Amino acid sequence: MNLCRNFNRRVGNNLINMRIVQFKLEDEKTRIGIVNGNNVIDVNANDSTIPNSLVDFLNQSEDVLGKLKNVAANPKLQYDLSKVKILSPITRPDKILGVASNYKDDCQMRNIPFPKELTVFNKFGSVIIGPNDPIPKSQVTNALDWEVELVAVIGKKAKNVKAKDSMDYVFGYTMTQDLTAKDWVMRSNGQLLMCKNFEGFSPLGPWVITKEELGDPYDVKLKTWVNGQLKQDGHSSNMIHKIDAIIEYFSSVMTLLPGDIILTGTPFGVGASQIPPQYLQKGDLLETEIDKIGKMFHRIV
Repeated sequence: MNLCRNFNRRVGNNLINMRIVQFKLEDEKTRIGIVNGNNVIDVNANDSTIPNSLVDFLNQSEDVLGKLKNVAANPKLQYDLSKVKILSPITRPDKILGVASNYKDDCQMRNIPFPKELTVFNKFGSVIIGPNDPIPKSQVTNALDWEVELVAVIGKKAKNVKAKDSMDYVFGYTMTQDLTAKDWVMRSNGQLLMCKNFEGFSPLGPWVITKEELGDPYDVKLKTWVNGQLKQDGHSSNMIHKIDAIIEYFSSVMTLLPGDIILTGTPFGVGASQIPPQYLQKGDLLETEIDKIGKMFHRIV
C-alpha cells in the first residue's frame, strides 16, 4: 500500500504547491512534514519554532506558507516516506462540519430533490484516525457505510464571510471517508449526530494539499473501492452547494477557526444505494482516492 504512488514530484518548482503531513518516527513524537518526492521533510527539525501540530501551526502563525516555503527551499533533514508512520494531517480541530445530500448524482439516484438549504451535521475530533489505521466495526451497528468526501481545511478565522471572499479562508484540502452507521439514522429519528460519531468514523489524509496544489476543487474525481470492487466513481462538478456558499453559511452563525474542516458531500454509490444494500464487514478493505490528493487504505476490524 504505497501512499507515494504517482506523487513523486519534488517541491521546489512551485513552493506554494505543497503536501503537508503529520508523521511519527520510532520515538513516537508527532511531527509536521512536507512531502518531497518519495521523502518527507521534517519541518520541526528544520525550524524548531514551528509547532508539531498543523492545527496549532495554522492558529499560531499568520504566515504558514512562508515558513513552510523557507523549510522546503533548504531542507536539512528528511526521511524516506515509506519508513515513517503517516498520521492524520489534522488532529483535534475545533470543528468538523459536514454537508449531507450535496451531490446531484446521489440525489438523482435516490429520487430526492436537490436541497435548497444545506443539510448539515458535525463530527467530533476524537473520531479522527489516520490514512492507514484500522476502522473498528462496532457491535451496535449492522449498516456501516462508506462516503468518500473532499474536505476543505480552513486557514484563518472566518466570521460573516461572503461567498465571493470565502475561498481566501481556505488553506487547502484533504479527504475523508465520512463513515456512517445508517441504521442509527432511523434509530435517532433522522438525526445525524450519533450515526456519524462512532470511534474511527473520520479517517483523514493522507495529507493536506494547499489549494494551489489542488487547483479547481470542482474538477476532481472521487472513488471508493471495497475489497477491490469500485463502488463510488464520482466527480466534484456534481456538488450542489459549492464550498464558497458552504463557508458563507457556516460563518454566518459561528466563527470558523484555523484547522477547522468541512466535509463537502459524497457522490452516488454508497452502500445504502446498492441493490441490495451493502455494508462494511470485519475483514473488508476500504480504499479511497481523490485526484491530486492520494489514496487511503483501511481494514475493517
